[in-house]
Amino acid sequence: MFPLVFLHGVGGGKAVWDRQTAHFRALGYRCTAWDQPGYGQTPLVEPYGFAELAAALNEVVGEEKAVLVGHSMGGLVAQEFYARHPGKVAALALCFTSAAFAAGADFAQHFIAARIGPLDAGRTMREIAAELMPTMRGRIFDAEGLALAERIMAGVPPATYRKAVRLLTGFDRREDLPKIAVPALLVAGSDDLTAPPQLMGHMAQKIPGAEFVVMRGCGHLGPIVQAGEFNKVLEGFLRRRKL
Repeated sequence: MFPLVFLHGVGGGKAVWDRQTAHFRALGYRCTAWDQPGYGQTPLVEPYGFAELAAALNEVVGEEKAVLVGHSMGGLVAQEFYARHPGKVAALALCFTSAAFAAGADFAQHFIAARIGPLDAGRTMREIAAELMPTMRGRIFDAEGLALAERIMAGVPPATYRKAVRLLTGFDRREDLPKIAVPALLVAGSDDLTAPPQLMGHMAQKIPGAEFVVMRGCGHLGPIVQAGEFNKVLEGFLRRRKL
């Protein structure tokens, strides 16, 4: 069994993966859920770029190949890491994510304003989380998981959130998708408006041999609000690929 390394999204932290790490440890996997630089007790890196995040992840992965499981921004970090260290990746699970934030400069600026504007207006991360997270849950969700997602986002340092939001709008690894030569699982939510299933399906078609799963009634927060179903999907992939 290869170790599993779980990578959270822009409003997350390692605790979003608690129900994954518990499940897969019980199956015998070694699991690490990281706090991306600037989250939890992990210090910020400067400059705050994907190259620097990949370098920080390299320290976590170490010398043994790992399966990277990335949610949202974590999926971008996983792709960046694979592009730089392909020999250290046994497989990729890219979940509720994309290969690029490429909707145009105007959309990117609108996205930044929508996410960071409330901070500029004096809102707290707790207030932002309480407003934003319910819009990402989907039709089928676990209320306890949603509450946890709100608490975790409420604890993200505003300075980190600002940097991460701005960073992800410049990501583009679309040309590297056909170069992915390890088993790949792409997981989308039928109700996800952030990384729509149509977008993720197109992304999956570009990766040789990729598996693509759409979770029914699921929004952007699949691993935490549909933890049991997500675990089933990931476990099936790991078993089929003998990982």
